[in-house]
Amino acid sequence: MNRNKLLSLLGEMPTKAELNLKVHEEVDCGSFIRQKISYSSEIGEIIPAFLCIPKHTLTSLPAIYCFHQHAGNWQRGKSEVVGLAGSPDQAYAKELAERGYVTLAPDAICFEERAKLDDPIRYHVHQLHTRLMSEKTLLGKVLFDICAGIDLLENLPEVDATRIGFIGHSYGGRTALFVPAFDKRIKASVSNCGSTTFKTMLVQDTGIQFDYVIPDFLKWGDIEDVVRLVEPCNLLILGTDDDRWSRNIEEIYEYAKSAFIQGELERQVYAGKHCFSEEMRERAYKFLDKHLN
Repeated sequence: MNRNKLLSLLGEMPTKAELNLKVHEEVDCGSFIRQKISYSSEIGEIIPAFLCIPKHTLTSLPAIYCFHQHAGNWQRGKSEVVGLAGSPDQAYAKELAERGYVTLAPDAICFEERAKLDDPIRYHVHQLHTRLMSEKTLLGKVLFDICAGIDLLENLPEVDATRIGFIGHSYGGRTALFVPAFDKRIKASVSNCGSTTFKTMLVQDTGIQFDYVIPDFLKWGDIEDVVRLVEPCNLLILGTDDDRWSRNIEEIYEYAKSAFIQGELERQVYAGKHCFSEEMRERAYKFLDKHLN
């Protein structure tokens, strides 16, 4: 698989709209300001997000796009990664802002403010099916929306556009493998508990999330082939030894490492189940510090 083939498998992309950034609320969180914002990727569409900006900076800062987990909970997205809901172990946008990064935490399509809460599963399926019927993919839409978020970060006066990273757990972790292959502006990416290949998921009846249903994908490759396309981005793959979504880390690493010439590929497997523990997050943050500071 090459990058052109990946892009073709993702299907036709939407038409980009003006960002139309709006700030709706500001909260002083001590070492940083948390803004509730909205912006657009497509015409007529609004993406709600939290933007965290460290205080007292005289220089432009690195920025990180923080993608939330799935966890079978469509009511929760951006709020969890800034520490307003859910597990404290998922509040990496908050923790990275405290560490001195500008962090952007949007809702992915079909989650939190972008969900239909009366029937979120049916709505998610509808978003998949309507795209497949017109030779598009839901993953293409997800990645397209992320690009709009990167556009936003690039244009913020507080951000150094040459130092933009990405981090995610579970759904966000799998997305962290695809984004730097799709958008070459990402300098460093951390994938946590999202490494299991499609072939393994199918054989072991793990299931494939709606967003990752891509027609003909396995004809051309699998997750490890996408990871080879990430270079020159620096990529860290984390996971645990008792997690069905963390399988194949060593196989992916061994297969993909020869493709990394300018960027670095690292991996680490921890004992435990599906989680983003404090130890794992600290490993992730040090990797981002290394490549973005």
